[in-house]
Amino acid sequence: MITNQVLQSTLEGVRSITGLDCCVCDLQGRILAVTNEDREPSPDEVSAFAESETDARESNGFRYFKIFDEGRPEYILAVETDGKNADLAGRMTAFALQSLQASYRERLGRDNFIKNLLLDNFLLVDIYNRIKKLHIEPLARRVVMVIETQQEKDSRALEAAKSSCDAEEKDFVTAVDEKNIIVVKEIGEEEEVRETEEEAARIAEAIEEVTGAPVRVALGTPVGDIREVSRSYKEAKMALDVGKIFYAEKPIVSYSALGIGRLIYQLPIALCQMFIAEVFGTQSPEKLDDETLTTIEKFFENNLNVSEASRQLYIHRNTLVYRLDKLQKKTGLDLRVFEDAITFKIALMVVKYMQYMEKLVH
Repeated sequence: MITNQVLQSTLEGVRSITGLDCCVCDLQGRILAVTNEDREPSPDEVSAFAESETDARESNGFRYFKIFDEGRPEYILAVETDGKNADLAGRMTAFALQSLQASYRERLGRDNFIKNLLLDNFLLVDIYNRIKKLHIEPLARRVVMVIETQQEKDSRALEAAKSSCDAEEKDFVTAVDEKNIIVVKEIGEEEEVRETEEEAARIAEAIEEVTGAPVRVALGTPVGDIREVSRSYKEAKMALDVGKIFYAEKPIVSYSALGIGRLIYQLPIALCQMFIAEVFGTQSPEKLDDETLTTIEKFFENNLNVSEASRQLYIHRNTLVYRLDKLQKKTGLDLRVFEDAITFKIALMVVKYMQYMEKLVH
């Protein structure tokens, strides 16, 4: 349905061109937009005309026209006559509003279609019927981006995302909940993950510019058939969660680059608790002090290289060795041994996952 603001703007334009006052009513005669509040048609006359068989009628100084939507009357246009050529002006205005209504309907239809497609609410036959009606290419290569904003239902963020995409033709931009904007973007056949991430960064930058707040973006894997868009959406949602747990420093995360984090995210909590207990007993990694955790992190960053890690920590090599020995006594794991280092790294990720899930519950 056309907004009252757009109706009013259209009527003001008609009046400036023709000099004729006019108004648009619903089928019950309620005024939706008018150029002269002192010159309004009778609600009874409007509703009577709406129920009549004729498409145009003149009565009590107004020329009435029906504006249709898919064959059914949607609005009534009333144009003052006053001896002027109201018929031509009215027919042209009615045609313009009818075309505008069709455009709004198609845009709304595209938005509803992509929302239901993402949520798997269609049967296969329904998908093909709708894409034919909405003139959507079924076999284009697409990727889903989930953009998490700081503010709930921020229309500025949604409009910025739309302006950064080809939302009128190839791309879809919508919102399925309060804080997440969904972009279904058409990409080239040879486009790689890096290029898609660059495109996501451009959209994120446009949103951050108007909202003044950072956003996170997660990408699913590209799909070649419109039917598979929901799969890419589910991947992007998982990538958003996994990214917040294990890659908080990265504002843009792709499903294809989640690595072991994707596996840990799908583990039952009971299994995670069992793993931590088997490896550490009562010495859980979450009980380690900040200095020890910083040492471990820097040691891993430098591929278990004691000399380089100690240099970046601004400590003597022997001090780092002492800390690693102390950790070994506490946990039974020597991080200088590759197998123990892998076990410890996974354990730290499992603990992060458990802490994240606990926050969701509370």
